[in-house]
Order: sequence, then C-alpha cells, then structure tokens
Amino acid sequence: MANNTILKLTTILFLLITLVLQSSQFVSSSSDVDHDDHIEEEEEEEYVLDNPLPHLGPRSRFLASIIKKGTRCDVETNNVCNGVRANKGRDLLFCCKKHCRNVLSDKNNCNVCGNKCKQGERCCNGVCTNVLSNAQHCGKCNNKCSPGDLCGNGFCGYA
Repeated sequence: MANNTILKLTTILFLLITLVLQSSQFVSSSSDVDHDDHIEEEEEEEYVLDNPLPHLGPRSRFLASIIKKGTRCDVETNNVCNGVRANKGRDLLFCCKKHCRNVLSDKNNCNVCGNKCKQGERCCNGVCTNVLSNAQHCGKCNNKCSPGDLCGNGFCGYA
C-alpha cells in the first residue's frame, strides 16, 4: 500500500516539475522576442501592398496600397487580392472563400487556397511545417534554435 502511494506522489511531482519547466521556458523565450517580431503574420491587421492597385483609380493612392486582413473579395467581380504581394514581399494574398488570405502564413490556406496544415504544423513561407520538432521553425515560423540545441514540443533545448 505504501509503495502505491509513493508511486502516485512521485508521478504527480514529476508532472508538476515538467509543467513548471515548460512554463518558465515559454515565458523566457517569449520575452526574448523583439516587439516587431512578436506580431506574427497571421495576426497582422492590414497588408501594406508592395505596389498600389491601379484598378482602384485615383481616389486615393494611400487607400489603394492597403488591404485589411480578411477583406471580402470575389474572384469574378471584386478580386482585390489575387496574387498581390504585400509587406515587402513577406505576404502573398489570394482570394480564398471570398476573403483575402496570405497563402505564405495562413494554416488553412497554405501555398494555395484550401490547403490545411495538420495538427502541430504552421504555414511557414507557404509550406506546412512541423513546428514541434523543426530546429529552424521551433514553436513558430523562423524561430531558429541555437546551434546544437534540438527542438522538442516547440521549445529549443527541450530534452
């Protein structure tokens, strides 16, 4: 009976220590991120077009150079985001299910409309990438682990 209780307590203690270590590593890795890098591609509010859309006319060059995330579009009549580059080439917009989507980072439209990434994957530069174990994209796209560190469960240096 005593051995069973010790085994249960040891298991609970091990789980608690694991949770604390993961939490502290997540907090330290997220606090090391530059403010500009903290906003991920999927969370951007608007796309600044690399080239203004000429078909929107002279009404405003400024308005013709910005598309808000999720802007409604229609492939046949109002296609404001068909193959449009934005944010200095980092984004590529297409009209997917009547909304502008960045096919370089949208996990539901990765590289092409309708291509969904699997559980544990993110869309990194148009490729579904396992961010749980990829040292070049650990936890999120373009988060490289230090040389010699492995990526495990989305954390660099996770043993």
